[in-house]
Amino acid sequence: MTNVERLIVAIDLSGEEIEVGELVQDGRKIYFKYYPDFIDTGIQISPIKLPLSAEILVPDTSIFDGLFGVFNDSLPDGWGRLLLDRALLKRGVSLSGVTPLDRLSFVGRTGMGALLYKPPADFDYDHLGLLELDTIATETQKVLAGSSTDIIDTLFTLGGSSGGARPKIFVGYHPSTDHLMSGVENLPAGYEHWIIKFPSSSDPKDIAQIEYAYHKMALDAGLRMNACKLFKGSSGKLYFGTKRFDRHNGKRIHMHSASGLMHDNFRLSDMDYGHLMDCAFRLERHIEAYEKVLKLAAFNVYAHNRDDHSNNVSFLMNAKGEWSLAPAYDLTFSLSSHGFHSTTIAGEGKSPGRKQLLELADIFNVKNPNRIIDQVQNVVVNWKHYAKENGVGKASTQLISETLDRLRD
Repeated sequence: MTNVERLIVAIDLSGEEIEVGELVQDGRKIYFKYYPDFIDTGIQISPIKLPLSAEILVPDTSIFDGLFGVFNDSLPDGWGRLLLDRALLKRGVSLSGVTPLDRLSFVGRTGMGALLYKPPADFDYDHLGLLELDTIATETQKVLAGSSTDIIDTLFTLGGSSGGARPKIFVGYHPSTDHLMSGVENLPAGYEHWIIKFPSSSDPKDIAQIEYAYHKMALDAGLRMNACKLFKGSSGKLYFGTKRFDRHNGKRIHMHSASGLMHDNFRLSDMDYGHLMDCAFRLERHIEAYEKVLKLAAFNVYAHNRDDHSNNVSFLMNAKGEWSLAPAYDLTFSLSSHGFHSTTIAGEGKSPGRKQLLELADIFNVKNPNRIIDQVQNVVVNWKHYAKENGVGKASTQLISETLDRLRD
């Protein structure tokens, strides 16, 4: 395998492809330069760490293996990276020699968001139709356990560009007919881009129902989320799915994680919700941005979502270059290393509550923050109702209930 030394970065905004600039690898360093024509558009694809410039640029951090965060956001991590590595090993490629530009070339036109990388790698993608959900679930467990699977190429095609630890696939879903098809980029009329998740080896059996109940709670608490639903396998087993927010009516939308925007290593993060509030305001340029992040922080505190790292918060940019906080995602009962929140609240990560939320609100002059906090608490206190309505098992319901009860203040 010959390493990629140069890639052209393009962006597909509402169906119009524009070349942004190029990435060049020289030794261990990766350089980026905007094209003059793209600078003239005034569109900022990464306004904090990669603002428009005529200079040759290098990132201010090494946490993304020499890439700027906006390009690292295009790379699969967790499950997607595992699949790509397995697919490369199957083809006899030594992973030690694979560079970030090589990985971006494998992403090509298949990544999340609106960025494209040219030329794409000559990779023999498997274009088989969608397998039955129970079969995919079984095969994902084999991959997680380190076993070989005959359908690794199919799994890679279905979910090789995804992030996050839990296995997932991209699908086309027709809401009128309830039909699923493999998630090709250009879907037939009536189909929407969705993601379906599968349990990890450490998840409870009813993880799909738990996440769906949390989705319902979040909506009632005033958070914005994309449509979600439970998909059923032939055995009757349920799988959590959500409509993609980086696709709309078949068009791509530029997506940038908080991790990539602010060059935060989400695995060893020192980020606070105050950083997220500041970032949201800088992008949205409206004080409502503070309220949105405060509401998310309150929900994650009182619903015990401690896996609230900076890669689980994203922002979207439209074709006019206007930014907004993306719909909330990956909201579920969760733990993190050492039991702390991945993102601190006014500096507190172990046992944050109303005191820290109000401190956060005061720093950013949020009006009537108790109203926001009360709205969230008044919903989360009814966890057992949401659990019963959405099929969560008795053991999970009780475990989560006991934990949430301890968080009230």
